[in-house]
Amino acid sequence: QVQLVESGGGLVQAGGSLKLSCAASGRTFSTYVMGWFRQAPGKEREFAAAISWSGADSYYTGSVMGRFIISRDNAKNTVYLQMNSLKPEDTAVYYCAAGGAWHSQFEYDYDYWGQGTQVTVSS
Repeated sequence: QVQLVESGGGLVQAGGSLKLSCAASGRTFSTYVMGWFRQAPGKEREFAAAISWSGADSYYTGSVMGRFIISRDNAKNTVYLQMNSLKPEDTAVYYCAAGGAWHSQFEYDYDYWGQGTQVTVSS
């Protein structure tokens, strides 16, 4: 079992930055692919970014590529999402998730989910 707790959300102006954190419980954190998903008001939850078990590889959905950076610290059981050049369309609840399938953007490949943290970008 893995429990995930996100933090770092808030209100920011367009063009600003935020860094989200997701702390995981348990001693098996390094055995999971970690992902960030987001759900905007009235929309389906969508994939944003994922990082491999060691942190050596990562990939992003096109709308955040070049602006967001995912990273992890396995010693601290934490995954991060650095969000730069934020846009109003980035407004969403952001969820971290733990799973086992590399290069998957599908929710069903992730076994554990956090409760989400709200990010609001004002124009």
